[in-house]
Amino acid sequence: MKLLLIEPYFTGSHKQWAEGYQRHSAHEIKILSMKGQFWKWRMHGGAVTLANQFLKSSWKPDYILATDMLDLTTFLSLTRKISFNIPSSIYFHENQLSYPWSPRDRDIKKNRDSHYGFINYASALCADKVFFNSKFHLTSYLKALEKFLNTFPDQREISTVATIKNKSEVLQLGLDLSFFDKYHIKNNEQPIILWNHRWEYDKNPETFFKIIKKIKNTGCDFKLVVLGENFSQSPDIFNKAKKLFKENILHWGYVKNLNDYAMWLWKSDIIPVTSNQEFFGASVMEAIYCNTWPILPNRLTYPELIPISLHQKHIYQDDDDLFNKVKWSIHNIDIIRKSKIKKIAAKYNWDKMAKIYDSKIKGL
Repeated sequence: MKLLLIEPYFTGSHKQWAEGYQRHSAHEIKILSMKGQFWKWRMHGGAVTLANQFLKSSWKPDYILATDMLDLTTFLSLTRKISFNIPSSIYFHENQLSYPWSPRDRDIKKNRDSHYGFINYASALCADKVFFNSKFHLTSYLKALEKFLNTFPDQREISTVATIKNKSEVLQLGLDLSFFDKYHIKNNEQPIILWNHRWEYDKNPETFFKIIKKIKNTGCDFKLVVLGENFSQSPDIFNKAKKLFKENILHWGYVKNLNDYAMWLWKSDIIPVTSNQEFFGASVMEAIYCNTWPILPNRLTYPELIPISLHQKHIYQDDDDLFNKVKWSIHNIDIIRKSKIKKIAAKYNWDKMAKIYDSKIKGL
């Protein structure tokens, strides 16, 4: 089968996902993409540029798989002389209805944020199939969609929520986890606590560093590795934390080299997660694959990623529970280093997930 994968925002996890599926799929996949910048413009205008590129190509696919960054309705209308009988689906990495906006985003003040949510809505409505990367993502989106439609002055089309629900299913993220195998390294020194998320408000770094400070005040001996992409307007807490934990820090900041990133994941022991927003949790799964002990909140997508039998060890209920679990992990570092937590993440490796993707698409 010939499959066209369309990604207007070709960078970061979106790029890794697209290229990962392309490498591991049994289908012939071509990626139609644009540089990963100006995400709002990509959602508004990317479909026009990509439609022109597609029309200039002589390659005709059997199937179209687009991501949530594409205005699928515009793309299909502009390419209808070729795409009119080609089935299409959309894959939601995130969505612009239930994703919390930054308080610094200028569009909130301009009351323009609903535009992007409507693009997601119309794209899901016209697609033959809609995939979400987690059950939490699917349910939270449908709930937000109904609320969104109820803000319309009339002709709210609430029945379309059920239309989208009936053609939606969960298709979890595929990850190139085998890449990490060759960088395996053991840590036999002080326990290392890891942060490997974006330096953004929705990852809730304030609570993370508050708990780490509380741990430090108990006299626990540990080191700290802070990775993740940082931006010009990253939360102020990172500057404060860098000073506060200067004696604990082994590494601070984004690492461009994936080899170094993999090495730090393997060396790290504990990953306490405090995020207020997550639709899947790729960075967490990468850390778990490298046998880093996860301590995750009982919210968002995290409970569905961890087997129920392990919830008591790895899922916390509140900040006090988080503190106690991190402290226990430090005091019992030999136990957690011998754990086989890696197997939780291994099922998301592309060697397994690509077969599931191929089967889903072939079935359509």
